[in-house]
Amino acid sequence: MQIDTKLLELCERVSAASYNAIKNLVGTPEADTTLYIGADGTPTKLIDEVSESAIFQELQNDGRSMRVISEEFGEKQIGCNPEMTIIMDPLDGTHNALTGIPFYSISIAVANPCHAGINFGYVKDLVTGDVYCAELGKGAYLNGQRIHTSENSNLMESCISVYGYRQSVTKTANISQAIRRIRILGCISLELCYVACGKLDAFIDIRGSLRLTDVAAGKLIIEEAGGTVTDEKGCKLLLKEIFINQVYMIATNGTSHQRILEIVGR
Repeated sequence: MQIDTKLLELCERVSAASYNAIKNLVGTPEADTTLYIGADGTPTKLIDEVSESAIFQELQNDGRSMRVISEEFGEKQIGCNPEMTIIMDPLDGTHNALTGIPFYSISIAVANPCHAGINFGYVKDLVTGDVYCAELGKGAYLNGQRIHTSENSNLMESCISVYGYRQSVTKTANISQAIRRIRILGCISLELCYVACGKLDAFIDIRGSLRLTDVAAGKLIIEEAGGTVTDEKGCKLLLKEIFINQVYMIATNGTSHQRILEIVGR
């Protein structure tokens, strides 16, 4: 695995800090305490705050100057002259963690100081310990082993994950009729990684409320694994630093991408 070992080590320290901070909160009533409305406009639970605080402490201990964009806190600068931008979700799949459903993660993406493009992505499954990572131009990996998306192009043999609210019921129904298996797992960053390693053939988000912190790392991991990520028009997915981007995301193994775009566009 030939990727930036210093960035990987930083992400490993950060994820360990998060895990140690929340492990005794998972599935407890206390964890579900609402503290405030986070930067993404959703309620921040105690478990989110505990994870984020542990991560910020670890980032400060690192000693490097950095700009941090986090789902709960918003934007924070550590030091005077940032060497990088960290885009993170301290706990993706909060509801799963609150209820004890074993599917939640930490997601970390690294960009240059002005966020002109993601060059490193890291997602850790906080239940299994599996680590997905990628560096721009150097491939994607699961626990140090190179991964690739599936080669399945037959939608009636496909398994995909779909996120859609009630206003998207027609599109969701169209997708369900065309694809054999639909899953909704509740942790976007991990679901993107499942596409990257071939466990899922695609991930579709048709809510029109895409959060940068959820997808920044997973998008790179899919693309480095050979997959394709676009908006609903098939154009390059460009995510602004605002927390909610009013676009759809179509992330696939590549071979089924055009057909899924056609279905979503109905």
